[in-house]
Amino acid sequence: MTSIGGVEMVDWNLAVATATRFVRPGPEVSRDEARAIVAELRKHAKSSEAHVRGFTRMAQPGAQGEAAPHDTPVLVVDRPGWIRANVAGFRAVLKPLLAKMEDRRSSTPGGAVLGAVGGKVTGVELGMLLSFLASRVLGQYETFAPASRSLPAGTQGGRLLLVAPNIVHVERELDVAPHDFRLWVCLHEETHRTQFSAVPWLRDHVEGEIQSFLAETDIDPGTLLERLREAAQSLAGAKPEGEESDEGRSLVDLVQTPAQREILGRLTAVMSLLEGHADFVMDGVGPEVVPSVAEIREKFQQRRASGAGRLDQALRKLLGLDAKLRQYRDGERFVRSVVEEVGMDGFNRVWTSPNTLPTKQEIAKPADWVARVHRKTDGAP
Repeated sequence: MTSIGGVEMVDWNLAVATATRFVRPGPEVSRDEARAIVAELRKHAKSSEAHVRGFTRMAQPGAQGEAAPHDTPVLVVDRPGWIRANVAGFRAVLKPLLAKMEDRRSSTPGGAVLGAVGGKVTGVELGMLLSFLASRVLGQYETFAPASRSLPAGTQGGRLLLVAPNIVHVERELDVAPHDFRLWVCLHEETHRTQFSAVPWLRDHVEGEIQSFLAETDIDPGTLLERLREAAQSLAGAKPEGEESDEGRSLVDLVQTPAQREILGRLTAVMSLLEGHADFVMDGVGPEVVPSVAEIREKFQQRRASGAGRLDQALRKLLGLDAKLRQYRDGERFVRSVVEEVGMDGFNRVWTSPNTLPTKQEIAKPADWVARVHRKTDGAP
């Protein structure tokens, strides 16, 4: 655990305890209903694999080119389970950044402040943020998940999480058919699992970009702590000082050196591709296996667009979640445009190597990606 002067920079155990304490309770279901929901989600996750592979024509390489079964587990979790899994992931991914911040403590005023405040305060504030997110995530493919006894992962890392109470909450809120909605969600998350299992270099590429981004981080610990406190105050209903003048600022905005802006542009492009591809696939598969897919999509898009109240909107900006919503829209438009122009096999050239991934500019202009990749791979001048 990273520490400063004998004091933990982040008390991860306290973050888990705080998030678990403050997370909203899930919808009321009986014990028998809960068992049935978990069983159905597991069934849908399994059936989604064949649907996604058939539609995308992507397969994990196996003997004689056949699709090999996934070794990444599917975990149906509650909100505390999602919190524990994500803290483990954050702890692994952020380790280099926290080590760098520790090294800077003696030369930055922010480091002294953080050392005085201690990791327990930071743990509480991170826990508050996680409690907010834990009630909103329907499913998640954890790419860099470290394995543990309670949270297994695949041989190359990774696990698929389905957050049962959140899925039930949203299906009730939207008033849609539970069977259809649960399968629809599983199709989206299974697409992410297929992306990383069928493209062997993708995980290392994304991890390398993230670590390069963190290595370039030039932020003092006090500034980071200040932003975490703003988010925690928002959760408590308090208006952070200077909120009006700082409107639109997110945590991501704090760690953008010129080198990071380039890396972030590439990460934004690949995340837009992955999220948009998942949206495109679940809508493409949907009509055949999800009878009410049109109703679900319309209601879900309205929910995405409207968000919740002012508090939710403020946190979306601070955490950069508005950018994630744009990734869904922009990425889906890119995938749809490319498939319409060159077909699914033509689109799948995107998975050839890091060089065939779209740039941020090409996400906005799919024809430029088609011209670059297809001209090069087809041998045109």
